[in-house]
Amino acid sequence: MERIKTLSLWSGILGFVVVALGAWTRLADAGLGCPDWPGCYGFVTIPVSPEEINIANSKFPDTPYEVAKAIPEVVHRYFAAALGFFIVCMAFLAFKHKEVPSNIKKLSYFLLVWVIMQGTFGYLTVSLKLWPQVVTTHLMSGFLTTALVWLLYFRTKDLIQERSQWKFEASTKKLFNVSIILVAIQIFLGAWTSTNYASYSCTDLPLCQGQLLPEANFKEGFNFFQSIGPNYLGGQLDHESRVAIHLTHRFGAVVVTLFLLIFSFHLYKRNFKNLAYGLIAFLTLQVLLGISNVIFALPLLIAVGHNLGGLLLITYLTSTSSTSNINVAFGGITPPAPLSP
Repeated sequence: MERIKTLSLWSGILGFVVVALGAWTRLADAGLGCPDWPGCYGFVTIPVSPEEINIANSKFPDTPYEVAKAIPEVVHRYFAAALGFFIVCMAFLAFKHKEVPSNIKKLSYFLLVWVIMQGTFGYLTVSLKLWPQVVTTHLMSGFLTTALVWLLYFRTKDLIQERSQWKFEASTKKLFNVSIILVAIQIFLGAWTSTNYASYSCTDLPLCQGQLLPEANFKEGFNFFQSIGPNYLGGQLDHESRVAIHLTHRFGAVVVTLFLLIFSFHLYKRNFKNLAYGLIAFLTLQVLLGISNVIFALPLLIAVGHNLGGLLLITYLTSTSSTSNINVAFGGITPPAPLSP
């Protein structure tokens, strides 16, 4: 159990790094920095010498080698592989040791299956040339992987410290579930905005192109059956479709913000004050990062931070709703008594 806890802690940290590197790769237009998978132009690492670069260009004449794009892609892949290795180790330990509780075993096995699927989505991202449906799924899957790894960490920590889970009342549990669903939908909308290159479609706030509701094509913007084209780098949707995607993400942000503020007040009134403060702090950070993306025209560091802010919110909500240690970490009411032997 102790080794699973340690591995899950490092995996959780690594998950944030992988998501940040994935955002860097996507925002730097480096998603096709390596046109093959799992190698890069046929090499284990990036081509370096003039001879290697010539070989790379001869193998892939349609995608000339660019070292500035290959580096983010390769770094992202290697960190993702390290995360996958850690998850394999946790699943092996859960299988090997019979004393590991069934809920920890099931979560470890699920993570193993899920990270294999995530690797498959990574391959499809490259082979289908950044098809938005696949890239969005890949991003969402990465967020879920990291959130579940942190959930595994806090659950194993609870068991080692012999603490029972928090006993939230039914209304609080429902609000947790709704919050998680709304944040997940908003993360999807953000991913769909990014993968369809719709971030620049509205460059002013609070209006969009000087209008409250500019011309937008919601039907095509959310057409999830787009044909698989030759290359989606830069996007293929028309301007009105991208405006529709961007507007929906903005409206979703307003809905999620209002709901989480109401939920924070709910937690505060039930004596989970520091939990409420934590939620408001993470929400405020994410809103400020989103506004900054528009005002400063999507600078790389702020855009990456906006991705991490969404991951932080969904991780905080999922872990807080089903463990006790994160509540202790952020304060609040007295933790539950240790479990009886």
